[in-house]
Amino acid sequence: MFSEKHKTAGVTYPQGFKAAGVRAGIKKSGNLDVAVIHTEKTAAVAGVFTQNLVAAAPVRVSKIVVGTGTANAIVANAGCANACTGEQGLRDAEQMAEIAAKELNCRSDDIIVASTGVIGVNLPMDKMEVGIKNAVAELSTEGSVNAGNAIITTDTYSKSCATEIEIDGKEIKFGAIAKGSGMIRPNMATMLCFITTDADIDQKLLQTALSEINEVTFNMVSVDGDMSTNDMVIVLANGAAGNKKITERNSDYAKFYSTLKEICTGLAKRIAADGEGATKFLTIQVSGAETFADAKQIGMSVANSPLVKTAFFGEDPNWGRVICAVGYAGVRIAPEKTVIKFGGIPVFAHSVAAKYDADALKKVMAAKEIVIDVELGLGEESATVWTCDFSYEYVKINGEYHTLVGRG
Repeated sequence: MFSEKHKTAGVTYPQGFKAAGVRAGIKKSGNLDVAVIHTEKTAAVAGVFTQNLVAAAPVRVSKIVVGTGTANAIVANAGCANACTGEQGLRDAEQMAEIAAKELNCRSDDIIVASTGVIGVNLPMDKMEVGIKNAVAELSTEGSVNAGNAIITTDTYSKSCATEIEIDGKEIKFGAIAKGSGMIRPNMATMLCFITTDADIDQKLLQTALSEINEVTFNMVSVDGDMSTNDMVIVLANGAAGNKKITERNSDYAKFYSTLKEICTGLAKRIAADGEGATKFLTIQVSGAETFADAKQIGMSVANSPLVKTAFFGEDPNWGRVICAVGYAGVRIAPEKTVIKFGGIPVFAHSVAAKYDADALKKVMAAKEIVIDVELGLGEESATVWTCDFSYEYVKINGEYHTLVGRG
């Protein structure tokens, strides 16, 4: 899925999609900051959004678009979240859609809008209008890389992928771009993710698939325990591949579902690994729980612990911080049955420290990718959470991000 063949394909890999990213002057850095993704053939649309009750204006507008079941384009910007901007912010988000719709000759309620950046600042609509018009003028099948770069904020790189499968004798293509690096916790992140496919699939089935998959992929990511105001994952399916429309949960749906899940899993892991200032990518595997919800709650308790995260940054095998986070997660556990492993090496077992090879554990802690296993011994359910460490750089990035207002 992430081979060299697909390295730059992204959202324009499926048939019928074009994209572009341009500089509009919204970012102070002068980098690309307005993206447009377009399909001439109207697509079925599905979306999931932040659960933050202070949802940004573009989230409110895009929820309405997803409710119509169809879309022709996505317009997104970085550098300004358009969150906590009142009625003016809502009008600006609606105007983004109206400008794009006029340029693309489609209806404004078929335009998804998304923003990310500083909270509490109004969009510079003069720059936005020029940016949207320029992006539409530059739409191409080679535009995914620029579109991906136009939506990032503190990310070190734009996340993208592409793949293909066969359904009904037709080649079905998928592509995606995503951003997310900080202000990340369960129930999504400071994350924008746009997925395209040329599959023909019923809109309600598409929404069901995305909603289910989101729960075990993007909702299993935590970088710093903060929930953004602007998160969304959008899927556009334009049917250009010409397969027999997927209208029920059959084998074609199963193949589509598993591919979409693979894409979302891969992007979720890359977002966690690219957490602000991260030096370690941590996978927390909780097993032997009584319910999935219990397993997730324990995994997130460990993932959101600043003491756990700083210990792994310092390559300190301080398992006491992990068992402590397990114990205060608010879920019933039995310490005498619990086993904790770092990189497969038991460090805590049955209420006491485990004997381990110090040299072997030192190698585990020095690695960039580390698996933390929490075995509860109480049931059959499990959950996997992805996170990263806290470094000096995380504090620097967030201490200097903005002195007056937050971000989305």
